[in-house]
Amino acid sequence: MAMTLPRRLAASFGAASVAALLGFVPGPAAQAAGHDAARATGDTMEWPSYGRDYANTRYAPLKQISARTVRSLAPVWIFQTGKTGSFEDSPVIVDGVMYATSGVTDTVFALDAKSGQRLWTHNTILGFASFCCGPQNRGVAVDGGKVFYGTLDGKLVALDAKTGMQDWAVQVGDPKEGLSETMAPLAWNGMVFIGGSGGEYGIRGSLTAYSQSDGRQLWRWWVVNPGWEGKYVTQVHGYSLHRDIAQEKADAAKYADSWKHGGGPIWTTPALDAKTATIYVSTGNPAEQMIDRTRPGDNLYTDCIVALDAHTGRMKWYYQETPHDVWDYDAASPPVLFDAADASGRTVTAVGEAGKTGWFYVLRRSNGHVLRVSEPFVPITNIYARPTSAGGVTITPGGVGGSNWSPVSYNPALHLVYIAGLNVPLVDAPNPSAPWVYGGRRWAGGHQHPAPGERGSGTFTAIDPSTGRIVWQDKMRFPMIDGSLATPELTFVGEATGMFDAMDARTGKILWQFQTGAGINAPPVAYEIDGREYIAVASGGGQGGDAIVVFALPESAQPSRD
Repeated sequence: MAMTLPRRLAASFGAASVAALLGFVPGPAAQAAGHDAARATGDTMEWPSYGRDYANTRYAPLKQISARTVRSLAPVWIFQTGKTGSFEDSPVIVDGVMYATSGVTDTVFALDAKSGQRLWTHNTILGFASFCCGPQNRGVAVDGGKVFYGTLDGKLVALDAKTGMQDWAVQVGDPKEGLSETMAPLAWNGMVFIGGSGGEYGIRGSLTAYSQSDGRQLWRWWVVNPGWEGKYVTQVHGYSLHRDIAQEKADAAKYADSWKHGGGPIWTTPALDAKTATIYVSTGNPAEQMIDRTRPGDNLYTDCIVALDAHTGRMKWYYQETPHDVWDYDAASPPVLFDAADASGRTVTAVGEAGKTGWFYVLRRSNGHVLRVSEPFVPITNIYARPTSAGGVTITPGGVGGSNWSPVSYNPALHLVYIAGLNVPLVDAPNPSAPWVYGGRRWAGGHQHPAPGERGSGTFTAIDPSTGRIVWQDKMRFPMIDGSLATPELTFVGEATGMFDAMDARTGKILWQFQTGAGINAPPVAYEIDGREYIAVASGGGQGGDAIVVFALPESAQPSRD
């Protein structure tokens, strides 16, 4: 394969990396409910929403790119944003146009999805911003001729999809209270939904629905509210939370207003069941982060999977993964919808979420009752152990994983969920508690740092959601932070090394690899134009990088989709 790289790409990667980028590296051994958002008719299969469909399955029914043909997969175009840094964007493809974002500056790009030619660029002018974990923008929503995206300074913006000109913008929350927008919004039925990051800064978390036409607020559901103390839960699925319930209850009246800055961010894009008009949201950590004296009780509805009426925002049910969290165990990964077996073997509608705790939670979609909690997909030691002042306590997983914000993918044909995992033992130690201060300052009463001699590693795991059992697992050298794509015969995932992998969906065997030149922190997507299938992934991690790399089979090697 002959290909000319952009000069700046060649200069930044160096000769060795360019050689790797120009050729693939062989591997070691050489429809589900909820797809109503994904258009796949005739010669067009698009990726019209963050998770491709409203169910967030990240499943693409490819026929050309298969276990037999994947060895011929090669890059066909590369686009560089010019904004080097961590790159967590999941592109959206609608009507032959790819819409992508740069997390460093919240710049939005429209590209010809067949050739990579830039159609327009919208440059965002940012005001004051306070945000955790680096500047990120995980993507856009596209609907009704508009492109919707969030900004680091707490805005939701609507652009004209054809021109990139701003149609309207609204302020979702105050960045000096710690709110930022890093998630991809969700658009449906004339509405656009967005949460907000900032649990580490003491925001009051929320999910808000706006009118697509003019940005008018339709409803807002607050994550934390008066009465957030809950039932004072002492254990979850057999694991003690080691709480001093008597002390918490004694302190409840003194800290009755702690919910006002109680956290509960919404990091990632919700799932939506259009048939029942129910939106499923995962919520993040309570504040003050990693210390609990000033927030007695369960701290509802933080660290939860929550079902809301999509028309009104009324809560239907909740399930709290970690009540009274002092370990930073956000429910950060996007929920995913599928069917699964209940305890009697009967198939029911279900919702799942890959927790930072290292378990995949499977709930009945209608009422939130737990169907099962999976086998752990990363090692678990000392989970829910209380932080100590005498040197801290080592917990696995720490507050950056099992699964962080990374989206899972779901293969309906094989009934498997694929999870990128982080095995990161951390020492959890408290800091003195301090009052919340306006101005966008981090509000954490604890800190976590790598355990001595531990650098962390990763896992990539296939789990059967009807049994909770691990079907296969690949051990990875470094923690996995990107998310995956499922196809009938393959699953695609990127590594921190820059390697982009295609694995056999049934066994996890690596069938194909490609070195992109920078760490991959973003989930891949797939689409089809004029009868040709494409795979795209953003490459830009710890080593920098700013490239969207798009792959296809050589035209001469493409099998018919018939």
